Amino acid sequence: MLRQYDSLSLTFIKYTTFQHCLQQLRTKSTRRYNLSKDNDGEKTSNRKKNQEDHSNIFLHKSRGQHILTNPRVLDSIIRRSNIKSTDTVLEIGPGTGNLTLKLLEVANKVVAVEIDKRMVDILANRVAEHGFDDRLSIICKDALRTEFPPFDLVVANIPYGISSPLLAKLVFGSSPFQSATLLLQKEFARRLLANPGDSEFNRLAVNVKLVADVEFIMDVSKRDFLPCPKVDSSLVKIKPKSETPNVDLNEWWAFTRTCFSKKNKTLGATFKQKKKLMELLKLSKELVSGIENDIRGYNCNSDDDDDDDEGNEGNTNEAECRLRFLREKINGILKSGGFEVQRPSKMSIEELLQLLSVFNQAGIYFHDQVEEKDASSADFAASCSV
Repeated sequence: MLRQYDSLSLTFIKYTTFQHCLQQLRTKSTRRYNLSKDNDGEKTSNRKKNQEDHSNIFLHKSRGQHILTNPRVLDSIIRRSNIKSTDTVLEIGPGTGNLTLKLLEVANKVVAVEIDKRMVDILANRVAEHGFDDRLSIICKDALRTEFPPFDLVVANIPYGISSPLLAKLVFGSSPFQSATLLLQKEFARRLLANPGDSEFNRLAVNVKLVADVEFIMDVSKRDFLPCPKVDSSLVKIKPKSETPNVDLNEWWAFTRTCFSKKNKTLGATFKQKKKLMELLKLSKELVSGIENDIRGYNCNSDDDDDDDEGNEGNTNEAECRLRFLREKINGILKSGGFEVQRPSKMSIEELLQLLSVFNQAGIYFHDQVEEKDASSADFAASCSV
């Protein structure tokens, strides 16, 4: 009887301890992260052996601090990145250095950009212990606001919150590179990989694929991170195209923003909206300056014009006349190219480029031509928002 009582007590204690651990994991937004290495320095498949005691280091989910801990996934990232011994690799958000150490094993040099000073200290110490400190350059700054030194490849576990602006800085920036192997939120990666006709096809895919090719590599479970995020991730590889279309990026981004605001709506319906026509009329200054010549002989009167309002009749008729003229001009462009019934969600980049070119040739613009034409990451991020 006593032996049975002891057994029940032990079972109860184990159950209580387990429930307490679950309670801690569910209620805390942060979790202590410990790093370690084997005494002999050899690789191990046990991720718990890849931890070392650094007291008072907490990872904050709100800051996107999710450390990849699965050695097999880390090895796959290195293998699929195709790093040469002469390459300089840019890593953004290295955290405590799990991926950094593996990068240093194969690359000539690693440039790590990390905004958290606590992580910088841990990273520097770990790298020094492995004897790699002479090949690591750490930049303790915001990756979105600092200028990157020259690099060949990007390999990184990107913080979810800065995916769009960081992607813009890479693919539309002035720093040339061979490829970027990025671990992204799975939903974001799916949008990035989408093709015309896919339900996820959107501005993000259109804008990035204008200048780069995107390849899916593999999915990564949320259980491979510490602390565990709410969603899974996907690894993708982005390769800048050797040749890109000769198009004003600000004009392209504004055009795709207009088209994809209602991506499943026909272009004919989109460009009938009075608000959109008024915006285009303001932006298309060349068209406005020459519209008086084109408009001569054009019937500006509509069936519902009110002749009794003598005070506003001239201004109202003139404004409405310009809008009707622009609407018919746009309808003519869409019909002549067979675009009137097309939907942006099913159009290729080549078709969209063709339509934009025809619009511009007709004097219709989507971005203010007086503004400075330098493309910015902020403009791109805005153009890719859902």
